[in-house]
Amino acid sequence: MNQNKTQLKQFKRVQNNPLLQEFFDDIQSFPECGGIAVFMGTVRNHHNGKQVKSLQYTAYVPLAEKLIRQIEIEVQKKFGVSYIRVVHRVGLLEIGEMAIIAICYAPHRKEAFAACEEAVERVKHEAPIWKLEFYMDGSSQHVEGCCIRTD
Repeated sequence: MNQNKTQLKQFKRVQNNPLLQEFFDDIQSFPECGGIAVFMGTVRNHHNGKQVKSLQYTAYVPLAEKLIRQIEIEVQKKFGVSYIRVVHRVGLLEIGEMAIIAICYAPHRKEAFAACEEAVERVKHEAPIWKLEFYMDGSSQHVEGCCIRTD
């Protein structure tokens, strides 16, 4: 694993600007890795039978930043991956806009996929980030299941 963290890019894990893959470090910095897993979550136009117009993410940013970084560390150790980073958007998002990006580099694809999935699930359910959906009929509703652990 790459231990020279001083060369890694520094960026906020919760951002109110459009998300870009350029935030993340390049795979070339991790020559031991052959697997890359990327998850990009975008705003879709429907939820539970309702037409979605847009949505708004809000967060308690200081705690969300801390928890996302802690999740990255725990997932990295659990799966033995070299790199895992997650960034989540806050603010008003339109259909098709990127809400979350997670990238994982690992020696093999199996660990990369597993680590990426766990990181996304944990951020979705543990970080204090809330989603409010606005519907085409003029109504709105907070989405259940965000930032709520089942255990």
